[in-house]
Amino acid sequence: MPKRIDEQALHQQYYAEIRDKVASDPYAKSLGIRLTKFEETLAEAELVVQDHMVNAYGTAHGAVIYALADHVMSVASNAHGKASVGLSTNAQFIQAAKPGDLLTARAIETKRNFRVGFYRVDVLRGDEIIATVDGVAYRKDQYFVETEEE
Repeated sequence: MPKRIDEQALHQQYYAEIRDKVASDPYAKSLGIRLTKFEETLAEAELVVQDHMVNAYGTAHGAVIYALADHVMSVASNAHGKASVGLSTNAQFIQAAKPGDLLTARAIETKRNFRVGFYRVDVLRGDEIIATVDGVAYRKDQYFVETEEE
């Protein structure tokens, strides 16, 4: 039986390397998403809604709000250095956002095991929740940081 890896210790030992990896997402960067908090079971990022990010009604396109939520879920699910990818999500869009609005997404890991992780994401404008996303991430076999097994 393979030795169990202490993922909390891995997160602490390789914090900077893991943070740099998850913060360097090219798509998130192209949208102007900025990682503002990175912890073992929590991630936050923010985005200012730009004029080119709106739909036909002049409000933030749902895809932009979803991309922000998806990014923090990705960051949270990869926080232990284990390659993880989104498996499923369920999004609820509650309120509209407009150009100039500063949106903050906060992902909280609600449960994790060897193979899957469960996440709750709130997207906020100030203190108002404008969207929520519940997601499941598939945790691959590979770690992207060095482990004792390698």
